Amino acid sequence: MGEHTPDTEKQRAIRFCPLHPDPDQAENASLLLAEWQVIQSSVCVSDRMIDITYDLVDITLTEIEEALVELGFHLDNSLMCKLRRALYAFTEENERANLKARPTRQIPNDAQDVFVSRYQKLRHGCRDTRPRHWREYL
Repeated sequence: MGEHTPDTEKQRAIRFCPLHPDPDQAENASLLLAEWQVIQSSVCVSDRMIDITYDLVDITLTEIEEALVELGFHLDNSLMCKLRRALYAFTEENERANLKARPTRQIPNDAQDVFVSRYQKLRHGCRDTRPRHWREYL
């Protein structure tokens, strides 16, 4: 794993759907997240939004939101929230890769090397037998 630095500390807002039957959804989620050791702080800002602070080396916003959805919370799925969520997921995944942190949902390097070497040794029709200068001609 990477090391904890001020650059890896992230502060994000999580917004909840206003149509949920539980009007205290944000407060309940804030109390729940405050108990997790990987969450540094969780503050309920309004009845539909919380601010959280976490370290990117330990957890990502995507993992936090997936856990909240599994627990029955309904996140805001407006277009702006979806775009923001996708941008955060992309940037956090890249930052974790740059930090040499364990990337989420990826085959370990040792296993990947085994699969690559096995694929290279198999006889199949996926090889181009032309010389290199012919392949790069077009």
